[in-house]
Amino acid sequence: MSSTPLPGIGVRYDLTTREQRPLSVVAHRDGSRTLSAYRKDDPDACALSVRLTSGEAEALIDALMPAHHSPSLLSTTELGLVAERVELSAASHWNGRVLGETRMRTETGVSIVAVLRRAEAIPSPGPDFRLAGGDTLIVIGTREGVEAAAAILGRE
Repeated sequence: MSSTPLPGIGVRYDLTTREQRPLSVVAHRDGSRTLSAYRKDDPDACALSVRLTSGEAEALIDALMPAHHSPSLLSTTELGLVAERVELSAASHWNGRVLGETRMRTETGVSIVAVLRRAEAIPSPGPDFRLAGGDTLIVIGTREGVEAAAAILGRE
């Protein structure tokens, strides 16, 4: 990766992918970003250029680097397990109900290892733990199990 100062504009970052596809990002002084991809057969011909707000750029970073940046993805191991944060909405069917009613481990095979509520972390909540809208559940399991758990918890 190389960088080039652009006086009055910001900084341009250039990268050539393993497939020899030139990419660039211009970091504008106002916080926005312009992402550009160039044609492989003609690196001077821009095939795509997208201007992103700072919020959109942050969302793209989360998508590109989930293991490091994403607020929802905590880790992935070579064992095929993932740990994710799943937020319980106020409109959730489970708001006000106890954790055991979800039958989470039986239905999905995932474990709920903690619940984050406001500034508090509740480790290893038991089946009698009462869920509340706004809770963030830390779930660990296979990718499929975690997706199934998120679907169950998202039920309204």
